[in-house]
Amino acid sequence: MTIEPQEFVEHIARLVRTIPEDPEITRAADLFTKSLTAGGIIQAFGSGHSEAVAMEIAGRAGGLVPTNRLALRDIVRYGDAPRSELDRYDLERDPSIARTILDLAPVQPHDLFVIISNSGVNGVVVELATLVKERGHDLIAITSRAHGDASTSRHPSGRKLTDLADVVLDNHAPYGDAILPLPGGGATGAVSTITSALLAQLVVTRTVRNLLEAGEVPPVYLSANVPEGDAHNLGLEARYAGRIRRGA
Repeated sequence: MTIEPQEFVEHIARLVRTIPEDPEITRAADLFTKSLTAGGIIQAFGSGHSEAVAMEIAGRAGGLVPTNRLALRDIVRYGDAPRSELDRYDLERDPSIARTILDLAPVQPHDLFVIISNSGVNGVVVELATLVKERGHDLIAITSRAHGDASTSRHPSGRKLTDLADVVLDNHAPYGDAILPLPGGGATGAVSTITSALLAQLVVTRTVRNLLEAGEVPPVYLSANVPEGDAHNLGLEARYAGRIRRGA
């Protein structure tokens, strides 16, 4: 068996052409627009590699300023959990962590949540989604339906992220994520980060279009590596003082 990287490129190219046709992207952008217009913040959460997609939504050049990234390490950074908690191999499977993350976050009623999880079955993800919906927030999931459908929930309720979200954006990653089979089992060439990042950027850009069409000036970051970037960004961030957190 020979690994052919070009097969991976061709597979991703097909997804890049077809994913933008998903009508759920427009629904997600409409929820973004609804939240921002009402003075809300976009709260994005992902654990493991899914945090990379949360970073596509919160705090990057070309992205929306009223965004906040939630993370497992918030229990240490903003709470009183010991640093050793982050070394737990099963941390993202522990539902109790979700309430701590949410209670530590600067959340207000009109905020919208985006939860990114390829499987959508781990305890912290499902519990966070459950709490978000109980508190009346709109919820968007970025996930793999193929992986989630083939997996058993790790939450006591038996529910999955897709059972709770108002809008589900399917990243079309296969079960197990990688697509190029290896001799003796397993595979290489993971799909989910690439396609989930594409979905996130499509939602953001359509939200910006919605705001422009409504006659509003979209609060969008400039790159911090252009001369006027810092002044522009700091001025916009000041509008949301105490509500957005930036940093590692």
